[in-house]
Amino acid sequence: MEELARESISLMAKPALDTDGPKLSSSGAVFIMLKSALGAGLLNFPWAFERAGGISTAVAVEMVSLVFLISGLVILGYSSSISGQSTYQDVVRALCGLAVGKLCEICFVFNLFMISVAFLVVVQDQLEKLCDSLYLTVTATAGAEVPHHWYMDQRFALFILCVVVILPLSIPKEIGFQKYTSILGTLAATYLTVVIIVKYCMTEHSGVIYTPNQSTRIGSWASMFSVIPTICFGFQCHEACIAIYSSMENKRISHWVIISVTSMFFCLLIYTLTGVFGYLTFGRNVAADILMSYPGSDVVIIVARLLFGVSIITIYPIILLLGRSVIQGLFLRYRRQRTVVTQSYENRTRVVLTVAWIAVTLIIAMFMPDISKVISVIGGISAFFIFIFPGLCLIFAMQSASVSETVSPRTRLALSAWGVLSVLCGAFIFGQSTTIAIMELFNKF
Repeated sequence: MEELARESISLMAKPALDTDGPKLSSSGAVFIMLKSALGAGLLNFPWAFERAGGISTAVAVEMVSLVFLISGLVILGYSSSISGQSTYQDVVRALCGLAVGKLCEICFVFNLFMISVAFLVVVQDQLEKLCDSLYLTVTATAGAEVPHHWYMDQRFALFILCVVVILPLSIPKEIGFQKYTSILGTLAATYLTVVIIVKYCMTEHSGVIYTPNQSTRIGSWASMFSVIPTICFGFQCHEACIAIYSSMENKRISHWVIISVTSMFFCLLIYTLTGVFGYLTFGRNVAADILMSYPGSDVVIIVARLLFGVSIITIYPIILLLGRSVIQGLFLRYRRQRTVVTQSYENRTRVVLTVAWIAVTLIIAMFMPDISKVISVIGGISAFFIFIFPGLCLIFAMQSASVSETVSPRTRLALSAWGVLSVLCGAFIFGQSTTIAIMELFNKF
């Protein structure tokens, strides 16, 4: 597991892969795909099941989406093989041109930025429960109600956490410490799923259960589509899949299809179990963050909060590093056109970008009501990486001279049509989720 963790941090933290280094095994590829996909989105799935109108509707949308999710992974692996590039942005730029490549970089940075916001919202949610538990403990010890001071507020706790822990971990140029903590995300996700199932079974045996016929209903088309941003956010590992494919020992497309299907199957299993049992436990009362639905004093849930909190705190610097590297690269290229780039200039830009990234994401997270609002935005942006860019890569690849010589015209036409369908679906999902997010934001004010 330690070796898999080293491979994971190497793939996530480096903009390009060392093709001469050790190759990635099939099990290692599946593990890293799972690690890239399983994360904070898991907390939102029970709420998404309720929002979709029930279990059958949500699972049906999941299964249809899974076809495009696996298709996107296969297309990206194929695009990497014919373009010879080892990062998502480079593949898009090589096949689709400079303009689409620039758009990909912008979406890449914005997506990472919003993921950082989502991470801090999740941490803030867990801090809220922990602060409430601490307040109740102090009140019980004092024997009377104690004023709820400002320094016991979760926003203040999140600010201190960002300054004392996240900022020092994010400033360094390299973050090799992640090789010791990279398994935490998968562990936290698996633990949460098991806890939700066990809690449901325990509640059922006590005779106090949620009866599905209270809110299980045939949802409208709008409610069905409302679950798609959560699915996109939860299953997205497409940004990392090209780096994973490029480092694999066996790069045959048929083998990559097996890796993609296996990874998505395990993700589907974990996400569906969490969504089903979390929804059955709380029904319409389920919170956007499933952990917020459980009492703050439950020791098993406290462990889940701590696991998710530590996992997010350790993965946040990687997300920041990936986004910062793209922005800092623009600054350094602009600087090189006019003068020499010194080490002190590189250090200053790195520190300034790090502080600015953390400060802005912290401010947004503090005033974000719940994680569902962030996921609705991230899900729309994720449509670019899961649907639109893979579809464009497939369309342009079918027009290239090298492919036209080896693929029959009928096959190229069919694949081009699938690429067009993928782009259209991605554009619809982006427009729908972004419109809903904006409408909900205006309704809030």
